[in-house]
Amino acid sequence: MDATADQRYVITLSCPDTTGIVARIAGFLADAGGWITEAGYHSDPDTGWFFTRQVVRADSLPYGVDELRDRFAEVAAELGGQTDWTVTDTAVPKRAVLLVTKEPHCLHDLLGRVAAGELPVQLDAVIGNHDELGEIVRAHGVPFHHVEFPPPGNVRYAVEKEKAFDELSGLVEGYDPDAIVLARFMQILPAQVCRAWAGRALNIHHSFLPSFVGARPYHQAYARGVKLIGATCHYVTPDLDAGPIIEQDVIRVDHGDTANDMVRRGRDIERLVLARGLRWHLEDRVLVHGNKTVVFR
Repeated sequence: MDATADQRYVITLSCPDTTGIVARIAGFLADAGGWITEAGYHSDPDTGWFFTRQVVRADSLPYGVDELRDRFAEVAAELGGQTDWTVTDTAVPKRAVLLVTKEPHCLHDLLGRVAAGELPVQLDAVIGNHDELGEIVRAHGVPFHHVEFPPPGNVRYAVEKEKAFDELSGLVEGYDPDAIVLARFMQILPAQVCRAWAGRALNIHHSFLPSFVGARPYHQAYARGVKLIGATCHYVTPDLDAGPIIEQDVIRVDHGDTANDMVRRGRDIERLVLARGLRWHLEDRVLVHGNKTVVFR
């Protein structure tokens, strides 16, 4: 079987809404002989913005991805200067770097999914601010880097933490990843790092945001007596736990659950939500507009 039969080009576009956008894109692809296998559309009446994701069989076009980009750029230009668009090739694997601390459950889950071929990604490295998880990472054949962060109370805490983030950023950028995954990294990224990684850095927060932001959200939830706990996968921004949300899910708890029970049960939701959010990001299913997302599942 020809391997190119499974190759796809993924087109995403967002722009101010108006009539004729769908017809213009469909006509462009039809004129080139493009075979569309997926097509998603969303028109947001509140913002007046239009979103689409189109998937085309690569072998149906008479040219490659570079020429497709050049030709589609002309279509996007016709739709106005605010148009944001991408064209990606599924034959080129997306690359990811994971950031971890000591919590192993999200790391274990993602390593297993990558090893099983369940995520469309090339995992280039895992970076931890502790070295406890290095052995399991290396057992999967993935490079592990340890970046030492200063403990709170250190007299040179601010200076040494800035130095640690400089080292961390240098390591990450050396891999030029499409996704930087905070898999329970538990460190607040500096604003300049958030801006440098905008649209690439994904975090898993162990709460159904916007409830219980910050540290120890399960203990906050326990103290409040909630009956549902959840997890949120979101893009990282300088505003703590307030970036555009990609995916969320919940699990029911009751009065008999302790805070530790909530932590244990919440880990299952964290694994699933992070894996889903990462997959949708890697497959170009997430379009960001302001502080909201459109997710073509």
